[in-house]
Amino acid sequence: MFFSNTTQIWQLTMTRWYPTSFIFKFQYQEFTMAAKATTKEKPLTKTEILNALAEGSGLTKKEVTAVLDELSSLISKNLGKRGPGVFNVPGLLKIQVQRKPATKATTRPNPFKPGEMMQVAAKPARNVVRVRPLKALKEMV
Repeated sequence: MFFSNTTQIWQLTMTRWYPTSFIFKFQYQEFTMAAKATTKEKPLTKTEILNALAEGSGLTKKEVTAVLDELSSLISKNLGKRGPGVFNVPGLLKIQVQRKPATKATTRPNPFKPGEMMQVAAKPARNVVRVRPLKALKEMV
């Protein structure tokens, strides 16, 4: 049978009760069309985030934009060359920058073919940014 918003599926499962006989169980399962759909919601856009923050805090969109701009400049100051390299958003996340030095090209033993040497390419100096969730963010998910 088919209804406008649900699909009914009869499922037959066999379970062995004794070695020579079988018992059949009928299980009735009802699935809604929404549950079968596998479409994910899209992430919020910048405008939607600004609107939600403005409604939740009672500030105007311009004030919320100014707060987010100041937050991004504060993060860049703390993660920059003269900053400590760490920025915490209290209770939510910790942003760290790891400055890795340049490496020279070398030859090292090949871990997949013992006894053979392999060339390792040189790598330039780079900054790696890591974002770690804190306890409150882990509990939200």
